[in-house]
Amino acid sequence: MVSRISSRRRLHAHACPIRDVLDRIGDAWSLLTLFTLESGPLRFNELRRRVDGISQRMLSVTLRQLERDGLVSRTVTPTKPPQVEYALTELGQSLMVPVGALAAWASAKQPLIQRHRAAYDQAAEEILDDSSR
Repeated sequence: MVSRISSRRRLHAHACPIRDVLDRIGDAWSLLTLFTLESGPLRFNELRRRVDGISQRMLSVTLRQLERDGLVSRTVTPTKPPQVEYALTELGQSLMVPVGALAAWASAKQPLIQRHRAAYDQAAEEILDDSSR
């Protein structure tokens, strides 16, 4: 019982590890970038083409943050012009295991979630209709 309570307190702490990871991957582009790199290393422009809708600036920012956290590596080949390639690190690959499980869960449960949302929205609408009479 004590461990369960202390575990909950850690979840609400500012420096909580899961909160830190979710902050990193929970933005608009990090997971898409990681999933795209899961198939293998890519150069910047190819990565940008594959991550639909991302701007050059946002991809740069996202890659820097993922590199800072050790999830992505950046390799520069000294050619003219220099070639830069991005890849998942071992740490990044290990993150894809639980993230893949979450993605599978989300895909499997999406119809149920949509039904619950529709039922909730309908009930909320009925309450509003009743209160406006």
